Amino acid sequence: MQKSQNGWPASKDQAEIGIKMFIIPGTETKIRCQKQAGKILAAFAGEFNAQVERIEGGVFDDWSYAYRDVRGSDSDLSNHSSGTALDLNATKHPLGKEGTFTKVQVKKINELCEKYGIKWGGNYKGRKDEMHFEITETLDEVKARINKLGL
Repeated sequence: MQKSQNGWPASKDQAEIGIKMFIIPGTETKIRCQKQAGKILAAFAGEFNAQVERIEGGVFDDWSYAYRDVRGSDSDLSNHSSGTALDLNATKHPLGKEGTFTKVQVKKINELCEKYGIKWGGNYKGRKDEMHFEITETLDEVKARINKLGL
């Protein structure tokens, strides 16, 4: 089976990799994620909504599962392809643009990422992707974090 950048199984067949619908707490926004990763990503997004900025839920603004390559690649599957990545308020934080969050927001985003074991595209060394959040842990590590957080 194919794998996304973070090593999780990726497929065009959503059922094959356990894609499930989640509602982000405090919003009406729905995301499709891998069934374990989605618990983490939805909880993270709920806290992002409450503590960083409101999730707007507009068309093409917030998404998760999408079987595709990393932008600019034709051979490297995005973590969205495994349902282990999430983009939030994309129209406010477009790919490649830096400084779309305040210093206070950046501090809170990094705290939440640490809590949930998530990597933020705003911390990428190359092209920044401030809308983007992805799982960095293995399935077993995610399950342990879910138990630790009581999700």
